[in-house]
Amino acid sequence: MAMDDYADYDGVGLANLVHNGEVSASELAEEALARIQKHNPALNAVVTDMADQGRRLAANIDEGDRSAPFAGVPFLLKDIMGDYEGVATQYGSRFMAGNPAPTHSTLTSRFIASGLVPLGKTNVPEFGLLPVSEGALYGPARNPWNPDHTPGGSSGGSAAAVAAGIVPVAHANDGGGSIRIPASSCGLVGLKPTRGRIPNGPMIGDVMSGLAIDLVVSRTVRDTAVALDISAGPEPGDPYAAPHHEGIWSDDVGVAPGSLKIGFTTKTLGGEPVHPECVKAVLNTAKLLESLGHEVEEASPPIDIGMMQPAFMAIWATGVAQQIAVQELLFGKTPRQGDLEPLTAGLWEAGKKVSGSDYLNAVAALQFMSRGVAAWHDEYDLWLTPTLGEPPLRIGTIDINESDAEKAFAPILNYVAFTPVENATGQPAISLPLHWTDDGLPVGLHFAARFGEEATLIRLAAQLEEAAPWADRHPPIWN
Repeated sequence: MAMDDYADYDGVGLANLVHNGEVSASELAEEALARIQKHNPALNAVVTDMADQGRRLAANIDEGDRSAPFAGVPFLLKDIMGDYEGVATQYGSRFMAGNPAPTHSTLTSRFIASGLVPLGKTNVPEFGLLPVSEGALYGPARNPWNPDHTPGGSSGGSAAAVAAGIVPVAHANDGGGSIRIPASSCGLVGLKPTRGRIPNGPMIGDVMSGLAIDLVVSRTVRDTAVALDISAGPEPGDPYAAPHHEGIWSDDVGVAPGSLKIGFTTKTLGGEPVHPECVKAVLNTAKLLESLGHEVEEASPPIDIGMMQPAFMAIWATGVAQQIAVQELLFGKTPRQGDLEPLTAGLWEAGKKVSGSDYLNAVAALQFMSRGVAAWHDEYDLWLTPTLGEPPLRIGTIDINESDAEKAFAPILNYVAFTPVENATGQPAISLPLHWTDDGLPVGLHFAARFGEEATLIRLAAQLEEAAPWADRHPPIWN
């Protein structure tokens, strides 16, 4: 049967229909595939077809147990870290193209065990290096709120698909904001969990000394909470683990967060102003928080941007070099002329020049910064900022053909001024869709909590979702 209202349901809502026998997993898969066919020409969100794999999984659910939390819910994997056995994970790179994953990642196995049905992989920038999803291999992903603008990066394809109603939830990961940036750009919920909360197995321990972590982008707080429930938990061999959490995070949806003390800022870490729409978004959210009984004042943790930025870039450049070295180890491949975009090639060359002591000094610098931020959170429960320094960028703003990373990133340092902090500290942070510009572009609001306190973020997010609902706001490209 056709479901005209398919996109009106979140993942939990669709799973309930499957649980009750009102719709089959196979029917839901066909609804999602039809919307990929309908919207992907405009959005370029889905870049790898996994319809056959998804149909088989959906049929297995229909013939078996339909009690899993996300039973039969259509889903998309990101083309970075979204390993599915036999399907290439290409990292948006011509150099990585065509290498099939030898096994499911641990997280993919957990997604499938929860009932999610992967139907494809989503667009990313090469190696996930940019806050936009534009690259030579796939071309740019586009924002369903305005296709002239980016859906963000590096999980931009996932965010565009969720925002357009193709799937209710999609895989994302975050090494400098890559869950939260596209969530902000597309009007979605995007939670970056605490470092160590989600395992990276079975083949690796961590990514860039713990900067990166996986979860999803979604349209509702409860979908994000359930996604955390089914994804979290250590596995043998993990290099570190997040603090233990009693119970399940979906039980925190609807629980009053209590009166929180929240510091906020409308300036970048370097004291630069952000876009007026972002200022308006923060000030309006501060007023809303006060009306809900929270204590809100202007305050920010002590962060030395002059120490943080070079340390972060040293780790990122070394991460690129390491990724390429792994390809040589596994497949005997080294990049030839034209295999890498100039920006990636520039970072590869820079990464090869970072010495072991330089790398460890960069890690130590971020750890030193993290202690100061943790001490600040002794007084403040949360830190509120805009997720980004301005609304979603126009496509083409960043030049991927610039090989000098400093020149390439210079126009966007204030754009991504806030999200990398929590990758450095390992803290959880969430972007919530609480503001839109007059011309209809989303502006996310960013909350960072103490290490290990996703529950605080989920409780507050659910409170804000009820106080300022966003479920009925849809982009022009929808369903």
